[in-house]
Amino acid sequence: MTTIAELPPGFADKMLSAQSTFRSVMDAMARPGSVQRIVPTSGAPHTMVRGTAAIALTLFDHDTPLWLDARMSESSDVVKWLKSHTGAPVVQDSSIASFALIGDGGALPSLERFALGTSEYPDRSTTLILQVDSLDAGRGFELRGPGIDGVATLQASIKPFDLFDRLRVNETLFPRGIDVVLVADDAVAAIPRTTRVVNKGS
Repeated sequence: MTTIAELPPGFADKMLSAQSTFRSVMDAMARPGSVQRIVPTSGAPHTMVRGTAAIALTLFDHDTPLWLDARMSESSDVVKWLKSHTGAPVVQDSSIASFALIGDGGALPSLERFALGTSEYPDRSTTLILQVDSLDAGRGFELRGPGIDGVATLQASIKPFDLFDRLRVNETLFPRGIDVVLVADDAVAAIPRTTRVVNKGS
């Protein structure tokens, strides 16, 4: 059993790395479909890719309830690492989570199980941090929406395969909805609730 003292460290330079990671995530949100590189951590649990760990160190704290999917929650090292490095409370009820860490996209629950925000506070929704196989190979997706000049193309290997079909619920919910951050190793791309897929390649 791994003890807290034996857990791998976080950022080598906490302040600069956190600032850089935050900027990369914000750039990804501002330019949907663009792939940004983030500063990887110097150590992360096996189940959590380096980019996910960097995002956790940057965005999670004791005021951000966190929901873990089965792959993440079954790893005691992940739970201990998050507790030690972020202090974020892990909740069992996905509908009250500020963030959800998804290690197995193929088992992603229905989006209606997460917080969708309210008309008064649309920002009180769950942001999904979804680990994917690749953000530079796989199917091609053409995206439109705010922050995109014309059409943006994202090439990615994503599970669940119907993720963008599921995200169409955002069209009827807006300004409520779900924002998604895709992570592959140290690469990140964002699909905000305002982004629409106009074409999906093979």
